[in-house]
Amino acid sequence: MDTRFRFNNGFHGERLMTDMLTGKVALVTGGAQGIGAAFGRALAQAGAAVVLADITDAGAVVEDITSAGGQAMSAVLDVGRPESIAAVTEQVADRFGGLDILVNNAGIASALTAKPFLEITEAEWDQVMRVNLRGVFCCMKAAVPLMRARGEGAIVNIASATALKGVPGYMHYIASKGGVIAMTRGAARELGPDRIRVNAIAPGLIMTENLRNHASYRGEALEAATAGRALRREAVPEDVVGTLLYLVSPQSAFVTGQTVIVDGGFVMN
Repeated sequence: MDTRFRFNNGFHGERLMTDMLTGKVALVTGGAQGIGAAFGRALAQAGAAVVLADITDAGAVVEDITSAGGQAMSAVLDVGRPESIAAVTEQVADRFGGLDILVNNAGIASALTAKPFLEITEAEWDQVMRVNLRGVFCCMKAAVPLMRARGEGAIVNIASATALKGVPGYMHYIASKGGVIAMTRGAARELGPDRIRVNAIAPGLIMTENLRNHASYRGEALEAATAGRALRREAVPEDVVGTLLYLVSPQSAFVTGQTVIVDGGFVMN
């Protein structure tokens, strides 16, 4: 039997985890494009009902999923506004009856331009922290009551390998992602008794649509990022999908508080 699948955008993959998440409900923040969209498609393929929440329209990804036979809905979400987060979690509960999986993927990255930290303004710093760090904190706070009602849950926070290796020009971004890693560990300790697992993924430079058009990630910068990897090629959103599926599935039932680096072997620990 052919076990390949294809979504309308041409993404291919092996149906290694089909139906593993049947009956589960997943919320993916920043799910309209890039890594978030790839996460949404993969979770739906694994059987989950997926809510793609983003400040921009995720309708195209929802159409991709539903046309392939999956369940999905879009929601407008600004993770920098707690009232927006509360409204979306209420929509999730109303539509699907609860929540099992939260993927904290939304963040400010491609909109940033490299600059010495002495030139980063307090307003820029606060904006990155509001979205990348406080947004993760507030989304977890909103999701946990729904997961407790289910008796268990899985949270995956998207950090960055840059927080572990350090790169110049992005101190506000690196600090926010380092905070995500620390917050993941703290939440895992607190939520373990509730059978809610909290882990993080730290991707390297992933060439999304937005980054391909970003001046800071062309030419020598991209070549340097690729050359430093043990696996010397560009990374695409689908390279992170397998790790996510593992962390939200029963296969990782005894894994919590961990940060999995997915960067082709640039950072090794």
